Formats: sequence, structure tokens, C-alpha cells
Amino acid sequence: MLYLIIWSKLLFIDICVFWSCLSGGSRCLVLITVSLALICVLLLVFIILQHNTITAERDLIKSYKNTKKLELETRVNNLTKSCFSLKIFFWLGNLCGPVCYFISNELKSWSDSRQYCRDQGADLVIINTEEKQVSFERVWIGLSDIENEGNMTWVDNSAVNQEFWLEEEPNNAGGNEDCIELMPSETIKNWNDLPCSENRKGICEKYTVKNFL
Repeated sequence: MLYLIIWSKLLFIDICVFWSCLSGGSRCLVLITVSLALICVLLLVFIILQHNTITAERDLIKSYKNTKKLELETRVNNLTKSCFSLKIFFWLGNLCGPVCYFISNELKSWSDSRQYCRDQGADLVIINTEEKQVSFERVWIGLSDIENEGNMTWVDNSAVNQEFWLEEEPNNAGGNEDCIELMPSETIKNWNDLPCSENRKGICEKYTVKNFL
């Protein structure tokens, strides 16, 4: 549009100069000089406006690319956090069914670890078989005597039917060891009591839909 406007003005100037030169000789040189000056000014304006337009478009494209890049990086970071916040620990059944076990990626207190599991639709693991006595690091399990000192219960309020305590445990050292962790061990006896405020990862246990069908 801008190009057409400038082109029409140049054409108008050329026509005016042409008719002026036909009617008068001395004025022709002056008109030609003035018209050339006007043409130069219009061309300069055109070049400046074109440059500004191209610059604005380039900046807009750059801004768009930066925005999309930031959005992509944000999505990747969120997906990465989601993937690593739940590290698969081991599986029972096909494709995490009927029960899935995963270990959190962050160190938290027993209560915070349990809340983390609950936020994922799970809870700290209840260990009632030897197969669940597998751990490569110190992690919280769903056992404590927080509600009733000396009476260990699972997070579902069930009693302990099978115990896997380390030797001389539980000892309630200091009088405040109310939560239970699973210790790395070559034997299946690897439970240890310690203060619930200690920071550990937690093993979460989640029942899938298959379990309720």
C-alpha cells in the first residue's frame, strides 16, 4: 500500500514536470531540479519506512520464537520434574497392576513423605511379605507408633503381622523414634526406627483400578 502511494506521487510529479516543460523553457530546469529533490525525499522516506517495517517484523518474529522457546523449555522442565518426581522402584503384575510401588525423589520427613504419596493417589508402603523387603537406600515405610507409643501400626491402621527388624531394633533411642525406615541390607531384616523428623525418601504403594474391579 505504501509503495503504491509513493509510486502514484512520483507519477504525478513526472506528469506535472512534463506539462510544465512543454509550456515554458526556463522554468523547466527549475521544475526538474525540484522534482528530483522531491523524488529523492520520497524515496528516502520509503526506504526508512521499509527498514522500520522489516525491523519491526524481525523483532516480532524474534519475540515469537523466544516466547515459543520459553514455553517449550517450561513444558520440558515440567515433564522432567514429573518424570523424576516418581522413580519406579519395582513392579508387581503387568504395567503396574494390580499394585504399583514407586520411590519419591526428594528427601522429606515421614509425615511429608506420606503426604507426597497421598498426593499421588497412593500411601507409604505396607510391608507384609518378604518380596517387599527390597531397598537400595534408606527409605520411609508406612509403619509408626505415632498414634500410640509402643504400638506399631500401618498407615491403614492395620496391625503388624510380619516383622523384619534389624538386630536390637526397635530401640526408641532418645525416646522419640516413632517412625520406621527400610535400610539397605543383605538380609530381609532391615527395619529401623528413628525420629519422624529425619529426612528420607519414601516408598509409595498405589493400587490400580484393576484391584477394585
